[in-house]
Amino acid sequence: MDIANLILSLVEITIAGAIVNASVHFIPVGGAPAAMATSTGVGTGTTQLAAGAGFTGLMAAAVMSSIVGLSGIGAILILLSGAVGSMIMLGVTMFIGQLIYVFGVGTVPAADKCEIDPITKDPQKPYITPGTTGHGIPTVCFVSGLIGAALGGIGGALAYIALVKLGLSMATAGMLAFGFFFINAVLASYNIGGTIEGFHDPKFKRMPKGVIASTIASFVFGIISVLMAI
Repeated sequence: MDIANLILSLVEITIAGAIVNASVHFIPVGGAPAAMATSTGVGTGTTQLAAGAGFTGLMAAAVMSSIVGLSGIGAILILLSGAVGSMIMLGVTMFIGQLIYVFGVGTVPAADKCEIDPITKDPQKPYITPGTTGHGIPTVCFVSGLIGAALGGIGGALAYIALVKLGLSMATAGMLAFGFFFINAVLASYNIGGTIEGFHDPKFKRMPKGVIASTIASFVFGIISVLMAI
């Protein structure tokens, strides 16, 4: 493989890491409090939820790559497939969680980080139970989650494409891409420091620092991947 292709793959891996890190900041994660309906978002950790969506996107991208190839329009279809696969996974997760919150627990979806839902324009504060920081997955959180899932799927698929182009087998590229997703999801999780509701959450402003950290980590990961392929 010539130097130009090696450098291109390294750049693609680095960009993919930055995209993955940014995507995690969009996903509404409520952690353990959300599992008890005392906080807005999905009741699990940032890394687990992001990695789950990313893994689904990677599987969709891998299937598509075996059909269309990596060149030209094929690469675009792989990226879109990764985005759609990730969005479906996270969308279903948020929807099922919402059903449990509304019909199982009996709470009204309400965000704590905004007075009015920026999408539906519905007031939020009157519906928040005293002693909680919101509950359920309001519209703004759901939409933000879908955006994050799409970005995560694209980032993961881009990393997968770059690894396959290095000459690695599809299986090896898939495993490395999954580990790559975990690296960046964990960095984003540390940057967030707990729960986040989505792009309207004040913690969302921390995203640039996380992206910088992931860019550096992904560059190192890319160098190691290139050395493996040489």
